[in-house]
Amino acid sequence: MIETRALRKVYPAPPHRRAIPRGGAQFAPPAPRHTPVGTRVSGGIAALDSLDLSVRQGEFFGLLGPNGAGKTTTIGILTTRIRATSGDAIVAGANVRTEDVAVRRRIGVVPQRPNPDRGLNVIENLLFHGAYFGLSSGLAERRAMALLDQFDITDKAHAKVDDLSGGQQQRLMIARALLHEPNVIFLDEPTVGLDPQARHTLWDLLRQLHADGRTIVMTTHYMEEADELCDRLAIIDHGKLLACDTPAKLKAQAPGQTLIDLTLSGDIAAAVEWCRAVPGVTAVDATGVALRAYSERGSEAIPALIHACEDAGCRVENINLSKPSLETLFISLTGRKLD
Repeated sequence: MIETRALRKVYPAPPHRRAIPRGGAQFAPPAPRHTPVGTRVSGGIAALDSLDLSVRQGEFFGLLGPNGAGKTTTIGILTTRIRATSGDAIVAGANVRTEDVAVRRRIGVVPQRPNPDRGLNVIENLLFHGAYFGLSSGLAERRAMALLDQFDITDKAHAKVDDLSGGQQQRLMIARALLHEPNVIFLDEPTVGLDPQARHTLWDLLRQLHADGRTIVMTTHYMEEADELCDRLAIIDHGKLLACDTPAKLKAQAPGQTLIDLTLSGDIAAAVEWCRAVPGVTAVDATGVALRAYSERGSEAIPALIHACEDAGCRVENINLSKPSLETLFISLTGRKLD
């Protein structure tokens, strides 16, 4: 259903601020409101770096990664909002570069933040979307009411959008995306900002859509969400594909030892060397003030690690344990936590 080959996106580097000359009143142009996150390359910032992906028909596919990993850029290219610098992408049989209109007719998109027309009520939002895709008013209304009933917001059909809760607005966005019966549904971090109850309600809705045979592509940075919903997951960071498989097989690739996170104050480089000598510790690395140690002994290694850090002149501020999981796999691949 979806295939990308060597997909690459390089954004222009932000302009350098000009120095103010002596005696002058020259000012630099204002900084851009958003600077793309990614790997700096010659001439810009690479948000995607030769990304190869394949999504099967009827699959619930997840893109997992932290902010700035390239998830939203990938969705933007696949939904024709962003033009790739190089590489190819095929969605539902159409090339996103040369057949963008055909792609847009075959996809439904649920944005990260709900963006309904607030000048229209709920049903009017859906009817307007149907007209955009050439549906007759009668067909659009029948489909709209059926979707509102399926998503349990029929009683809100004539309500103002601002009267809906966050979860109800997101359900409206999914109904809008489904109205023209697309081949693929794209969801960009659909549960960001929702409370736990609304998030689980949306999970149930997405499971129902998947059970109906829909092909769904979702970006998320919630480990639990990815594990619960997706048939397969692609873990990406800095625009690169790090791993792609079922959640169960990915978790099986996680380091078999317990991950021990220690937040330190002091000379962390010295603490790394001391901790590597602790019996039962198989690997140690550090980022900023966080020291990470993998141990076969689990919590039994903590006292020895604390003593090693103190011997190195550091003070332990906080300790956290993690069993093998998607998160420990992600940390082992990227050297940093998902959040």
